[in-house]
Amino acid sequence: MSFKQAICIRGGKQLEGEITVQGAKNSALPILAAALLCKTQVTLYNCPRLTDCDAAMRILTTLGCNCRREGNCVTINPSVITGTAIPAALMREMRSSVIFSGALIGREKACRLSLPGGCEIGARPIDFHLAAFRKMGTEITDEHGYLDCRTNKLCGAVIRLPLASVGATENIMLAAVLADGVTEIHNAAREPEIVDLARFLTKCGAKISGAGSGLVVIEGVKELYGCDYSIMPDRIAAATYLCCGAITRGEIMLSKADIRSAEPFLSVLEQMGCSVYSFGEDSVYMNARKKLKAPSVIRTAVHPGFPTDAQPVLMALCSAVQGTTIFVETIFENRYRHACELARLGAKINVEGRVAVVEGTERLSGAELMATDLRGGAAMVVAGLFADGTTKIGNAGYIYRGYEDIEAHLKGVGADIKTV
Repeated sequence: MSFKQAICIRGGKQLEGEITVQGAKNSALPILAAALLCKTQVTLYNCPRLTDCDAAMRILTTLGCNCRREGNCVTINPSVITGTAIPAALMREMRSSVIFSGALIGREKACRLSLPGGCEIGARPIDFHLAAFRKMGTEITDEHGYLDCRTNKLCGAVIRLPLASVGATENIMLAAVLADGVTEIHNAAREPEIVDLARFLTKCGAKISGAGSGLVVIEGVKELYGCDYSIMPDRIAAATYLCCGAITRGEIMLSKADIRSAEPFLSVLEQMGCSVYSFGEDSVYMNARKKLKAPSVIRTAVHPGFPTDAQPVLMALCSAVQGTTIFVETIFENRYRHACELARLGAKINVEGRVAVVEGTERLSGAELMATDLRGGAAMVVAGLFADGTTKIGNAGYIYRGYEDIEAHLKGVGADIKTV
């Protein structure tokens, strides 16, 4: 990840054209980890070219897998696993690295890892993951900053999550598919990426029911075998590019999108005055030529509520439309770090705890900004497209963690943007 790079944007260009939506980062990462569970080769299509995916492939290579990428096609040969320890340097690169623990415990009955890194957007403890592993028969010791997880026999269990955690749901699924007996996950996360992971595992031979509901049931099997699988489109990338079009009062067509998973966001854009039309299940057209008005209240929530990952880019859009929006962040307590940077452009944002009040303004002015996390960095790109003059966003490495070819996509629809 290169934090020396910066993204420069000369604002004021009205965006118009078509963008093809990348594969979903939040789906690709657990599916890459799930490849560890298979005895034969896995081929993944629509796997986005992201620094987080690169880090996941480096973890797989360290564990003994043979990985190869050609464009958006990734092949993984996990037939021989040579290790169960995830290097601390790779753990620090991304939060999702913890997802490998469930796969390693499921296949090798052992895993050694340090606490994961990623964006500092609030507390995201892995206590739920560890409690579930213990309930399934895993002994976990914590020494010198490392967690050692070992079991002689992994058994199915009834697991009741205190919160509908996406990461915990995924990790339990990965451990449970090769465990003895049946595992029930109560209060499971319902996000579309959970469903995508379940589809992949099922295609490999797993027995999973209820994915996408609050109760997921996994019947353990003896072995899984690799398959060819296409990763779902990225709903947060889709939301980001729609915000880019809307803030410039432009006209954007998204192809290879997932309309159903993007619905909570599309309904907000329509409420604001955008014309939104879907074509089939994978194309959406958005026209923002009319005067836009701010939505009154946006409250983030677990799926099917408004996604927390889309909150920063919508906040950037709301800073440049008529009216006032109250944001209530219910998922992460430190998700407003981008607000101070947007204020450097002239955005009127007041933050108090988990509430942010955004008063729209007719003009933003370019400035030098610093990305502090992935989605906050994307919000700065959205705002920079509207701001007068030049906006320079440092720490661009955060943005590349989740957006494939973001400069090329935006240039293709008329933005004046480059990496320096």
